[in-house]
Amino acid sequence: MKSLTVRIACWSARHPWKAVVGWVLFVALCLGVGGGVGTHEATTADYRVGEAGRAEAMAAEGHLERLSAEQVLISARSGPLGDRAASAARELTARMKRLPEVAGVAAPVRSSDGRVLMVEVSIRGEERDADDKVDALVAQTTATQKAHPELLLQETGSASTSKGVDQQRDDDLALSEKITLPVTLLTLLVVFGSVTMAAVPLLLALSSIAAAVGLSMVASHLTPDTGVGTNVILMIGLAVGVDYTLFYLKREREERARSGGRLSSEALVELAAATSGRAVVVSGLAVVASTATLYLASDVIFSSLATGTIVVVLVAVASSLTALPALLTLLGRRSERRALRRAVRGKPSRRIRSEDGGRFWSALLRPAARHPLATLCCSLLALLALVLPLTGLKITEMSRDTHSRAIPAMRVYDRLNEAFPEQRVTHQVVVRADASRAAEVGAALRALARRAAADPLFTDASRIRVSADHRITTLELKVPHLGNSRQADASLDHLRHDYLPATVGEVAGAEYGVTGDVARYTDYPAHQNGKLPLVLGALLLVTFLMTLYAFRSVVLGLIGVTLNVLSAAAALGLLVLVFQHSWAEGLLGFHSTGSIGSRVPLFLFVILFGLSMDYQVFVVSRIREAVLAGTPTRQAVLDGIRRSASVVTSAAVIMTTVFVSFVFLHIIEMKQIGFVLAAAVLLDAFVVRILILPAVLLLLGERSWWPARGARTVELPAENTLVDVR
Repeated sequence: MKSLTVRIACWSARHPWKAVVGWVLFVALCLGVGGGVGTHEATTADYRVGEAGRAEAMAAEGHLERLSAEQVLISARSGPLGDRAASAARELTARMKRLPEVAGVAAPVRSSDGRVLMVEVSIRGEERDADDKVDALVAQTTATQKAHPELLLQETGSASTSKGVDQQRDDDLALSEKITLPVTLLTLLVVFGSVTMAAVPLLLALSSIAAAVGLSMVASHLTPDTGVGTNVILMIGLAVGVDYTLFYLKREREERARSGGRLSSEALVELAAATSGRAVVVSGLAVVASTATLYLASDVIFSSLATGTIVVVLVAVASSLTALPALLTLLGRRSERRALRRAVRGKPSRRIRSEDGGRFWSALLRPAARHPLATLCCSLLALLALVLPLTGLKITEMSRDTHSRAIPAMRVYDRLNEAFPEQRVTHQVVVRADASRAAEVGAALRALARRAAADPLFTDASRIRVSADHRITTLELKVPHLGNSRQADASLDHLRHDYLPATVGEVAGAEYGVTGDVARYTDYPAHQNGKLPLVLGALLLVTFLMTLYAFRSVVLGLIGVTLNVLSAAAALGLLVLVFQHSWAEGLLGFHSTGSIGSRVPLFLFVILFGLSMDYQVFVVSRIREAVLAGTPTRQAVLDGIRRSASVVTSAAVIMTTVFVSFVFLHIIEMKQIGFVLAAAVLLDAFVVRILILPAVLLLLGERSWWPARGARTVELPAENTLVDVR
């Protein structure tokens, strides 16, 4: 009862207004400091991985990197294109060349059918900065359109597409919030039956999110932000913020009901802090530790996701130890004053509802209680059946071709691919060698271009560029196939494994590589697959050590790791079943790519392992409390799970609601993440914690606590202990 968790909570309970004001000032300080230092966004160099990344670095060294480009399509609204298109192209070219954001404008190109004229504009600077500059180009396209109303001018490109994706994501997140917040509030109303008590978890979660957003801006100067940090802060922050507060609130109400109103608000806060408060801290540390393994992926996007998750979880834990005890004390004192006034008036006191669980949860636990072995076998078989689709798992990097066609730039992109198939994909071969071998390198690249021209996978268009110091040479080759097609992949394979070794590979001392969109989308999943064993190994070890720390039990540590792997694998199998096929497209509003985003599996395992510890720590802590009070292990298992079932289920419903709201997003990878996390949480809460965990613990009995007995290892108060600290 004298742990740091309890001491912090007791101070907050004794000085509630100081704690509340301090929390508000902390949130304001985080936002103020974050806004002051700003966000350090990732640069193009931060995204480089694999051979494509090395080739891009060499090209940048010679100032030959590919620039972000915009394509403007000019077509007639009716009739033939005629000379009027050429006039519009000249005006557009002149307008674009005057912009400081433009590095160059290519000569207009007419499509093979003569119906479309294309003007390509290169944007100056890094690719990552192009989003901020593209509006100036769009404005000139719009101005030219107004001057030529008889024509149709449409613009697309990586920058305009990225801008459209960002806008769509912002709109989707706004919709997600409109869905999540009311449903979360409604669920909390059902759980607590009080508007005030329901508002507390939601307000604390939202304030934690606000503080985390500010802190993440500061943290971005250590790990660059990739634009996904705020998304994950909203998703994880609302989920764990409400969950942690819910655990604490439910325990305070349970102790109030058990004491019959005899304990002061301060005493109840102390009991809740020593039990659920400790569980919240351990759960939060588990989420932080497991999420930190994402840094081992050596990927700027995963690092950004990890930073956002870690920051918001730590802030949520802090709010549950400071602001929450203070608010509970203030609300409790108000309830005590009301009870006193009712007593003075001679009115009966309001009955405090018991939180001991009911018939519903007893019925759900009956199969595990009566037939633990059969329940365990059936449940495991059901989860293994969901794991089976993993045998057909196909991982790909989600490219521009997978973006929603609700984005105008993507519809123009489809027109571009149709009118100019030879412009669909560009491979950039980059060679670095001594300046004395520049002629030899040039001859080798020309030989490579001739081989490619004879291959039907390539067009006969190519371009060679040489750096000012003659050390870096690049060759651009066109492929008339979509970037996510088998032909584009085959062209890259031919280039890397056949043509390059036979030509440039013969030049002594030459370093070479291939980059471009197809190379990036190939190398990124390969990079992730290479890091996967390291991250998963570290994740399993961290989960085991955190469980060992929490319960001093090797057996419980092994059980926790095994069940987490099983539930995550089952959820991933369900994801494959839904998203790699087309049967659910209409139901969930997506177009199947026949694959799963390369970031989804790793993100699922890491986040789910952390979130599962919430339930694991909370449920097993209740069981160990009962053991500490002298209850036989069998009865302790049933009582502990029954008493915690309602809060675990409520938390799971809220968390699922948050994740399901992301299924309504247009971005396919975010849809997949939302779906798989929602499925994983439901499986973990209703199958693992209600069926498998009790069955395993009942079968193991006292052996569950090996190598130590529960009564000697838990630093929690006995379940029947009533401590009045007034």
